[in-house]
Amino acid sequence: MAIGRRSIVAVAVFVLLAVVVALGRWYETQRAQPQQSTAKAVLVHVTNAADRGPGTLREALFVVAGATGPTTISIEVPQVNLETALPAFVNGRGVRLVAPATGARIDAQALSSGPVFDISGPNTSIEGLTISSCPGAAILVRAVHFHLSAATIESCEVGVEVAENASDTLLERNHFLKNRLGVRFGASGHNTAVANNEFSQDKDAGLWAVRSAPDSHDAVIGIHDNKFTEDQIGIVAGNIPVLVEGNDFVNAHEADVHLVGAGAVIRGNRIDGGAAMGIVAENARDAIIEDNELEGLTAYGVMVRGSSNTLVKANRLHNCGYGLAFVLGDAHSVSTAVDNTIIEPKFNGIDVIGDSPILRRNQILRAHAYALHVEDFQPVSGQKVRSQPFLDNNNFGNSPVSRSSATAAAQPRRR
Repeated sequence: MAIGRRSIVAVAVFVLLAVVVALGRWYETQRAQPQQSTAKAVLVHVTNAADRGPGTLREALFVVAGATGPTTISIEVPQVNLETALPAFVNGRGVRLVAPATGARIDAQALSSGPVFDISGPNTSIEGLTISSCPGAAILVRAVHFHLSAATIESCEVGVEVAENASDTLLERNHFLKNRLGVRFGASGHNTAVANNEFSQDKDAGLWAVRSAPDSHDAVIGIHDNKFTEDQIGIVAGNIPVLVEGNDFVNAHEADVHLVGAGAVIRGNRIDGGAAMGIVAENARDAIIEDNELEGLTAYGVMVRGSSNTLVKANRLHNCGYGLAFVLGDAHSVSTAVDNTIIEPKFNGIDVIGDSPILRRNQILRAHAYALHVEDFQPVSGQKVRSQPFLDNNNFGNSPVSRSSATAAAQPRRR
């Protein structure tokens, strides 16, 4: 009997130890795995096109505002007619607003002011929606991680307004049509990009990124692979760092790119046609205009006016009214044109007026007027501003050179 009791006790101890080991392993396994959120995803259907009431977009925004997990709003009516301002997107766990494959339109013409969508919470996305006739902004972004894709914004004061406190903004594959401004940035934002969009017939500019003073700590806004067609100005950039790269500009009315202040790199773009200038750097500092192709412009391909330390490098211009112009620049921080090719300008290849740029290894071929035209600037009242360009190893072909400035004429010229 004693032996039997000892056997039972031994078995019990063994079983207990086995249970303890099993529980320990289970605990370690659970601790190693990420804990699953207990909050359930919420899907809200918009089935009522009215301004308010059950099933409306307004009701959906109130529902998702109080949700404890990620939410999706599915618009399932062809058009929503707004009469009063909508509540803001405030759910910090993420809101996704989607339209059906057939599309859905938000008509905002009855609004008196304010944005159609106020993005105040992080991790918000809008996909496939059309927003039209906004008296203010279609979308105001003042939070992090906003994504707009496959949307159309038309006939609004501003398509997307990105405020100073926004970052991680991505605008891709959208169409901005007949707005006053397609997209406006109040400041730069970390990890922000505008890519693969179309801007058409925007009244003031397709994209506007301007503020009063530069900030050396700003992140660069990437603007790439977009198409700008018949805008008044394609891009206006001033004191907000931008990298404008790989875009197409067609038939702008005033200028394709207008730079003011510091912080712009314009590289690898194609500019085609229009009764306008291609790239204008006005009172710009440290701008880089490089490796762009410009053709068929009525006026100047590149105009550098009142600017300092601007580099115009390896651009290709053909069949434009004029090639390059340097006007009234900073004599203490001169701009440079190097390795540019200008073919068959209808008038002058390079104009220098009251400026002293460095012109090095440029080619001006078959200019219809002058390959290089240099003249001093004489204001109505005040002292004459001399032009003293430094010329090094340029090729002017057989085109004549005009030098009304005696100082400029003393500079070396090589072919």
